Amino acid sequence: MDLALTLGRRGHGAVWPNPAVGCVIVNGGRVVGRGWTQPGGRPHAEVVALVQAGAAARGATVYVTLEPCSHHGETPPCAGALIAAGVSRVVVALGDPDPRVNGRGLAMLRDAGITVDVGQGAETARTDQIGFLSRVERGRPMVTLKLAASLDGRIATATGESQWITGPEARRHVHALRMTHDAVMVGAGTARADDPTLTVRDLGAAHQPVRVVLSRHLDIPLTGKLARTARDVPLWLVHGDRAPRDVVSAWEGLGARCFEVPVVQGQVDAGAALDALGAAGLTRVFCEGGGGLAASLLADGLVDEFVGFTAGLALGAEGRPSLAAMGVGALSDAPRMDLVETRIVGADVMHRWRAAR
Repeated sequence: MDLALTLGRRGHGAVWPNPAVGCVIVNGGRVVGRGWTQPGGRPHAEVVALVQAGAAARGATVYVTLEPCSHHGETPPCAGALIAAGVSRVVVALGDPDPRVNGRGLAMLRDAGITVDVGQGAETARTDQIGFLSRVERGRPMVTLKLAASLDGRIATATGESQWITGPEARRHVHALRMTHDAVMVGAGTARADDPTLTVRDLGAAHQPVRVVLSRHLDIPLTGKLARTARDVPLWLVHGDRAPRDVVSAWEGLGARCFEVPVVQGQVDAGAALDALGAAGLTRVFCEGGGGLAASLLADGLVDEFVGFTAGLALGAEGRPSLAAMGVGALSDAPRMDLVETRIVGADVMHRWRAAR
C-alpha cells in the first residue's frame, strides 16, 4: 500500500477532475503490476496495473488507494475490470464519497466473491486525496497558500521591489509545487504588479496548471504575459458582476475562460470563487497571493495547507506586509495551523503547515 500511495501522488496536478489513484498488484509475493491515474484522468490506475500484470492478475491481491469506480463513464468501471481479471483480494485504503460510487465498487467486488479489506493506509490516503475529497464533499478544491517573505514578514520593499526575496533554489521548489496542483491562483494586484506567466518552468516537459486570477473589475493588462499566452496555457478569470462586458468579451476572445461571482466588501468573494472553480472540476489550487487575497482566504478558513519560505533579510516596517488586514482582535480569533514540515532550501527556510481537521 505504501508503494501504491507513492505511485498515486504522481498524478497530482495532472488528472483533475478525477482523483490521483495508485494501484499495485501482487501475486506469489511478487509485484506483477503497478499503475497510477494517467494525465487527463484516464486510464485509471487499476486498468494500467491490470494491463501490466496480464494473466498474472488471476488470483492476485490488489492494493489500491481509493475505492474502484463502479459506474460507466467514458470507460467501463474498474471494479468490473478487477472482477474480469480474476483477482482474489482487493485492499482499499479509502472509500470513494462520489455519489456515483460511494460503496458500490466495494459491493460489486464482494458480490463477485472477492475478499475486500478497507482502511489500510487510510490516513495517508485521506491526506493525498484532500483535493478530490474537498471537491466532492465541500464543493470546492483544496487550497495551498504560498508566501515568500523576509524574516519580518515583508514581501516587498516600500517601493514594491520584490524580485528576489528568496533564492533560486526556493523559487525552483515553488515551480515543483505548482506542478502538483491543478491551478495556480493570484489576485489582480499581483497580476498587475508582477506581470507573471504563472507557468511551471525549468523542470523539463512539465504539465502546466490552469492559471487563475481573481479580479473584481478585470482590470488587468490585456497586453501582458497572461493575455499573450491565454491560448497556450489555460487562463481562468474570476470577476464580479460590474466587470465591463466589453472587457469580459475581450478576454474571452483571447482564449480565457471567465467566471462571474459575487463581490463582498469590495472584493471578489473568495469562497464563491472556489465554489466556481470546484464546479469546473479543479481539485487542488496553489495560491501565490497577494496580500489581500491571502488574508481573505485565511480569514474565511479556506486555506487547507500553508507553505512559507522565509529569507534571511529584514525589510522593516516600511516594507509591504505579506498579509493585508484580517480584523483579528484577539489571539483566540487568529487562524492556527499544525506544523507538518520544516526544510532548508538553499539559503532559505521552508515551513509547511496544515489546517487542523
